[in-house]
Amino acid sequence: MSKVLVFCIDALCACDIPYMEKMPHFGPFLKRAALVEKIRPVWPALTYCCHTSILTGCYVERHGIVHNENMHRGGHLGEPWFSMKRDVKVPTLLDRAREKGLTTCSLSWPVSGGADYDMNLPMIVPYGYTGYEPEQYLRHTATPALLDRYFYKHGRYLKGPDRSLDLFTMASALDILEDYPQPDIMLIKMCDLDGARHTWGVHHEKVLEQLRKHDEEFGSLMEALRRKGTLEETDVVILGDHGQTNVTDILHLNVLFRQQGLLRIRPDGSLDSYDALARSTGLCAYIELRDPADTALKERVRTLLESLKEDPRFALAYVLDREQAKTRYHVDGPFDFIVESRLPIAFGERMDLEDVYGVRYPGDHKVGPATHGGSPEREELTAFAAAGPDIAPGIRIPLGNMVDEAPTMARMLGFTMEDTDGQIIEGMWK
Repeated sequence: MSKVLVFCIDALCACDIPYMEKMPHFGPFLKRAALVEKIRPVWPALTYCCHTSILTGCYVERHGIVHNENMHRGGHLGEPWFSMKRDVKVPTLLDRAREKGLTTCSLSWPVSGGADYDMNLPMIVPYGYTGYEPEQYLRHTATPALLDRYFYKHGRYLKGPDRSLDLFTMASALDILEDYPQPDIMLIKMCDLDGARHTWGVHHEKVLEQLRKHDEEFGSLMEALRRKGTLEETDVVILGDHGQTNVTDILHLNVLFRQQGLLRIRPDGSLDSYDALARSTGLCAYIELRDPADTALKERVRTLLESLKEDPRFALAYVLDREQAKTRYHVDGPFDFIVESRLPIAFGERMDLEDVYGVRYPGDHKVGPATHGGSPEREELTAFAAAGPDIAPGIRIPLGNMVDEAPTMARMLGFTMEDTDGQIIEGMWK
């Protein structure tokens, strides 16, 4: 049985592979790797939804992580993000591995707070936190022994306005590989490519600089395995959670709903009451009705949204109600419609503007110059590469599905992951 090390790069695009092939550490790895050139993410292609599907092999309707943010009815925008493993409704790859007696390690993986893994440092400090007490979020959600052993050394990376989760993750990962026996399955999740793309766009020079930093981080991990003497017995995986797409404008459907009398705001611009409310996923939007049982309201909102398909200012690609969304994209939750545009736009949540279109905000994860959170039909998909004792080198597979990754990694670990929506990726095995 091989060990598995997963290096996850947030917002890795399929179009990055040619650049990576020329880099000093990614290049040799990709030359000997089996590569799935394009991986279709789940809907919505948001970080937390995708990471949960990567580990469970299930679509959103089954694992229940429907957004980065907690979603519930009542007009609640900007809720705290999902953080705790108990919110995931199905077992993960690491749960199944532990049942088989294998050792497990998860570093900076979303929705893993309090997970019953052998080693766990979850991605749990709130998005946008710039304070100096991040340990309060890790206490009782991370493995106590890891927190005690490494936070005093590396916790400084999580503090202040220039905090860096990636620096904390890499420092902890290298220490674990040096101080402990290598876990049978080890997850290492990096964030900064996603932030660069939200700030600069998909193909900016700053993005390539960040990808080169990830190359150096990956090289450090490979050297750690080499020094440990376990590189030749480890199946190493590089994967992404979603791609990103450049956007030119930001569409605020809540402004349209206000103009149509479906939403009311207070003098300060905040929400007063609503009949229909849009929640952004970035490239798509959920629509919540005040009363889902009000058939007249549902028909009124559907008619309005359907009219936007032919309106060149909106050019909606589809309008799907909850049942249709479940059938087409395997997504379910507290919403009544989902929409996406054919235009290179992202959806915002402002409701106090005069015009339905607003400006982009560099760095914002929903309305930056590039974003994600759309459907699998979007141009910029992600990729999956693996190399090691179980993997045939040089294999190229054109297309795969995100829900296939957990069953595939389970096979590397020597067991079958039952009751998933995905299947083992064939054609890459020795």
